[in-house]
Amino acid sequence: MMNVENPLAYSFILQDDIYLLPADKQALQKKEPPAPESVVAKETPEPVFTYLGGHKKQYLIITYYPESDFMADAHLTALESTLKRLGHELDDTAIFNLANYPEAQFQQIIDFFKPKKMLILGNYALPPAMRPVDQNKPQPVGNIRTLFSFSFNEMMDSMENKKAFWEAMKIV
Repeated sequence: MMNVENPLAYSFILQDDIYLLPADKQALQKKEPPAPESVVAKETPEPVFTYLGGHKKQYLIITYYPESDFMADAHLTALESTLKRLGHELDDTAIFNLANYPEAQFQQIIDFFKPKKMLILGNYALPPAMRPVDQNKPQPVGNIRTLFSFSFNEMMDSMENKKAFWEAMKIV
């Protein structure tokens, strides 16, 4: 035996015409019809990015190293040395490897890290949908002090590139 709470449901189950008894008609008039199911739009969850450092001074460093979690060891050592000469520690920064998040858009990265300063190391580290920036020329991107410079691969064997990077880092 089937117990149906709403007599209108029978019309969906049975093919023949259904006649309601007067008591059922009266019960239906007192009840409101069931509300149609609303489609709930699912929000895309905000991405969660992993990074190296403590991000204590909201200093975001974007790298691109497909073979590493964050940076090649020799490059990380060189970066730490540069940061120390400028009065920063690794714990002040967040080193984010864009190679690990190929779908990440610029605004998602900014929304997650909320940086005050940003260093972008190399062309491959430029996030998608970021407006063009000049290389080795500190400039604002929105309200973020930004420096787009060479990758450490481009700097390790070039004194010119190292010098340009150092001069730009001093004024960011």
